[in-house]
Amino acid sequence: MTPLLTETVVGSVPDAATRAALLADDPLWLILLKCVVILLIGPILTIFLIVWERKAVGRMQNRPGPNRVGPGGYLQSLADAIKLPFKEQIIPDTADRKVYFLAPVVCVVPSLIALSAIPFGPVVSIFGERTVLQLLDLPVSALVILACSSIGVYGIVLAGWSSGSPYPLLGGMRSAAQVISYEIAMGLSIVAVILQAGSLNLADIVGAQHKAWFLYLVPSFVIYLISMVGETNRAPFDLPEAESELVGGFHTEYSSMKFAMFFLAEYVNMVIVSAFATTLFLGGWMAPWPLSLIGNNVLNTGWWPVLWFFAKMFVLLFGFIWLRGTLPRLRYDQFMRLGWKVLVPLNLVWIVMVTFAKVITWNTTTIIIAAVAIFIVVALFFYVRAAGREEESESIPVTGGGFPVPPLDLKVPQTTPRQKALAKAEAKAARRKPAAVGTAKEGAQDGVS
Repeated sequence: MTPLLTETVVGSVPDAATRAALLADDPLWLILLKCVVILLIGPILTIFLIVWERKAVGRMQNRPGPNRVGPGGYLQSLADAIKLPFKEQIIPDTADRKVYFLAPVVCVVPSLIALSAIPFGPVVSIFGERTVLQLLDLPVSALVILACSSIGVYGIVLAGWSSGSPYPLLGGMRSAAQVISYEIAMGLSIVAVILQAGSLNLADIVGAQHKAWFLYLVPSFVIYLISMVGETNRAPFDLPEAESELVGGFHTEYSSMKFAMFFLAEYVNMVIVSAFATTLFLGGWMAPWPLSLIGNNVLNTGWWPVLWFFAKMFVLLFGFIWLRGTLPRLRYDQFMRLGWKVLVPLNLVWIVMVTFAKVITWNTTTIIIAAVAIFIVVALFFYVRAAGREEESESIPVTGGGFPVPPLDLKVPQTTPRQKALAKAEAKAARRKPAAVGTAKEGAQDGVS
């Protein structure tokens, strides 16, 4: 063994050289074991999350939820997973079959491999082999997660286009616009974290939080939380599959196992963005502050960190469920306005402030100047918002504008087109009917004569 591999790392992230040496020393069976575990995390958590979501939302809405299959209904997801492959597969005649079959694969595959760059814990021993609990240690692993979470939108767009139906096409177009909008906000929200950690490597970002989590970067954290809901097409941002106006959105024409693959991709993406948020803002695998003081940091060693990582991730996953059970779906123009006019500008201003705070030497004068600058920025923000509201309130569109309201000069017809068509048909039928009274009179006169 090299000297790097004999070092003992307790309660801290090993440096890049140690991680590289440990990963390079992994035997083939350990690499395959890591690959299998990472590929199974998404599907297993999907089975659990579906039952958890249905039961939690049922509790919020004062109804039982699934309670028939298995003890307490907890095997309902397993029954659905067994049922879906045996359902009838319906393919539209107008579908582009090659792209139609490829789209679910494009959605699922990036979702399953994105977790390979997430550090789940420190150095551990697996069957006598010391290793780090991650598969890949890349200098730009944060960008790998962003790339994998955004590639899935290509599958959604291809699914909408290849179905040969207008509603899936509209859902695919919405998803493209949605991901472009919120991918920018999500990417900008991690810039402050990168500035604080000084690295794009996720293990280094976790190591930079050994004194304090990056949760104090509150604007970045809040913007990331909003963006990750929009990125995963979850309520109240589930506009690409809005049942009220698009039937089922981009997967309207899908059934059987292909529909299950879209379902799997959605829930695996939830796991990915939650794990990413845990790594960036919540200290990754490190124990919470009171627990980290117990026994000379013993709860940050061994397999304990895996427990803390998944506990934090489940808190964020419950946020998805909570939003679905409480908030109504946004209107599409509201959704796009939130992304482009609120999240992106706030992100840019916050990045400037964080950069300014890192490069400036703080004293009384700079603190006063910074406070005045923040006050001016906040005042300008509220002034612009108030001016925009006044401008909107003064103009009343005659035709209803872009909102679903009737025009002011609307005239309700006395009869509907259907009623007019029925009246016309009845009049035509009356003209074709023979005159029975005249025929009877003629027969009577012939008998008299």
